[in-house]
Amino acid sequence: MYGLSWGLLALQMIHHAGECSPVAALARVCVIPLSLLAAAAPAPKPNIIVIVADDLGYADVACMGQEHDVKTPHLDRLAAQGVRFTNGYVTAPQCCPSRAGLLTGRDQNRFGLTSNGHGPLPEREVTIADRLAKVGYATGMVGKWHLDPNPSDKAFLEQHSIQGDKIPPQLLRPFHPHERGFQETFCGQLNRYSATYDLTGNRFQSVREVRAEGDRLDRQSDAAVRFIDIHHEEPFFLYLAYYAPHVPLASSKKYLNRFPGPMPERRRHALAMISAIDDGVGRVLATLATHGIDKNTLVFFVSDNGAPLKLTMADDPMTMQAAHWNGSKNTPLKGEKGMLSEGGIRVPFALRWKGTIPGGLVNATPVSTLDIAATACAAAAIKRPAELDGLDLGPMLIKGVPLADRTLHWRFWTQSAARQGPWKLLKVGGRSMFLFNVADDCEEQHNVAEQHPETVQRLEKSLATWASALTPPGIPTETGRNAEILFFEHYFPLPRP
Repeated sequence: MYGLSWGLLALQMIHHAGECSPVAALARVCVIPLSLLAAAAPAPKPNIIVIVADDLGYADVACMGQEHDVKTPHLDRLAAQGVRFTNGYVTAPQCCPSRAGLLTGRDQNRFGLTSNGHGPLPEREVTIADRLAKVGYATGMVGKWHLDPNPSDKAFLEQHSIQGDKIPPQLLRPFHPHERGFQETFCGQLNRYSATYDLTGNRFQSVREVRAEGDRLDRQSDAAVRFIDIHHEEPFFLYLAYYAPHVPLASSKKYLNRFPGPMPERRRHALAMISAIDDGVGRVLATLATHGIDKNTLVFFVSDNGAPLKLTMADDPMTMQAAHWNGSKNTPLKGEKGMLSEGGIRVPFALRWKGTIPGGLVNATPVSTLDIAATACAAAAIKRPAELDGLDLGPMLIKGVPLADRTLHWRFWTQSAARQGPWKLLKVGGRSMFLFNVADDCEEQHNVAEQHPETVQRLEKSLATWASALTPPGIPTETGRNAEILFFEHYFPLPRP
């Protein structure tokens, strides 16, 4: 649906950054010349790469302009050659539901994957890989999956009468990525991977276990590059899900040595792991250029949720890994992973499509990871599936057509939220309600609910209508779990019920 057969187009696009930053972003004017190809053959289908970091905070890409210690030259280049969204959102402030929404293009609350422990991704749900494989794409998945059954999925265990935490392989298999539209996999988090090829490019007749020693992020980058090497002569879709900077924090001297001097040790390890991701992104981009396909490849980069600050960002000993600060930051946003405040759901979000989408754009339009599936389908000339919840970003980025007016909605644990334009409504069960103008107050410092009752009423109605179609339906009204109470009493002191 996108290509170079639009004739000569002089398109001026001006986007205000509209973000909270120590440095005000400049408006950018882009003039886009496109060749007139009246009788040209249809452009080849673009390759599509979706790169997802794990627990990476809003501030942890240098081009976000928030923290001066982070070094991400390759991600900065990706954003500079494409578009960086300052209001990019995920569908949930937690791993499983966020990934489910991204990969299906449907809000995960529609099919009951409301939070970790409510998986797996139902077999009936269609992934981006399913859709692209049907139109001739080679599809590959590298890194963290986290959408198959695990011992925290109590309903699944009860449904299959499983005692303990050992799930039989025959029950796991239908939920693995190679059964969810991905023809090639290098699926794993540390050093054991369920793979259809090895890091030298040897391909297997069936899925087998591969061990990959050394820096886990380097190995995941190796696998991504090998996939591109194997499939660069055909259209491909690659989902590259780095397991970082999620705990357990671990990095090699190569990366740790880039961050000398006094600092919290957890921050040093997070910066090193982020630098490893950045190097990997650089290798992916270089591989595209080597094969001459960088101008025919649409690349997305996002995080799956905000950073888990654990309230105080305590620099606990590195021997303590499971439930501690991962060293990432959400500056200047309030809150963290597990919250529907901006710090939990607003993340770094950039995309690049050289030669099709102009570079150097900073866009303040609120966008969602739900839009990735819709944009990928349009790029691959797939008629928009009616069940998708996201929007195709192409017309806005290529032709300057404003994105359709919409309200973004969230429901997580006992929290719910809605954003329309500058306004964001945030509810915490039956305890409290907030209204923020997040265009001017991204730190969510000023609750203006009493000053704008009509806006509160409009967003409440929108939220209730949306929630009526979810599984289960409705907006939570209960008090909330202990973790939520701790979060909100720390960041938004709440009155006792």
